[in-house]
Amino acid sequence: MNLEALDLTLLGPAFLAGVLVVATHVPLGRRVLARGIIFLDLALAQIAALGLIVAHRLEWAPGEWQVQTVALGSALGGALLLHYTERRWAEIQEALIGTLFVLASSVGILLLAGNPHGGEHLRELLSGQILWVGYPQLMPVALLYGAVLALGFALRRHPSSLPFYLLFAVTITASVQLVGVYLVFATLILPALAIRHLGGRGLIWGYLVGLGGYGLGLLLAALFDLPAGAVIVCTLALSALLCAQFGAARGG
Repeated sequence: MNLEALDLTLLGPAFLAGVLVVATHVPLGRRVLARGIIFLDLALAQIAALGLIVAHRLEWAPGEWQVQTVALGSALGGALLLHYTERRWAEIQEALIGTLFVLASSVGILLLAGNPHGGEHLRELLSGQILWVGYPQLMPVALLYGAVLALGFALRRHPSSLPFYLLFAVTITASVQLVGVYLVFATLILPALAIRHLGGRGLIWGYLVGLGGYGLGLLLAALFDLPAGAVIVCTLALSALLCAQFGAARGG
């Protein structure tokens, strides 16, 4: 156990990144669960990651506008495609989402096959590098997430699912670069599963599940020198399970 690793200059930005991701992903996750398209986030996250892999192959530096354009363009293209398939083949939408995820993952592996650092880059995209997030990186993400939350609230009763898909793609593109594909999926789905029977109270409990999972995960990762992304996924699962058990015990 390394108590010296409990450094706020390291854990502070990482936890704030978690707060931002939880703030947007908990309400989005409830909508994903309600629509029955559980793997939408995983597919779009993987497509955004594929855009980042393409930018890596082109040797563009992380953070450059070209990188953001490719990643966002990839995610938006995937969102438009899935919106089309939902309208055309709604009965097999979940299967098509899974197929798109597998294709994007496979193409990403092929693009990195000849790169000596390809395995490391792929691992970073999947499990994330949340402990290396800095405060300057969080400001534009906070502004983006604020706009997404405002638009999502304003358009929540829109008759078309297109605004949902597009806002989802924009959010996922930023989130993958902050916390990685695995944490994006875990933050969307685990709190949503824990609060699915809580009705109007669920959003607050979902935020508590998310924040508790990130806080505990970061502490354990720092103390025991473990990969932060993987630990947070596990603590999110634990937090969600405790919330679900508490809700069941209260008759909720």
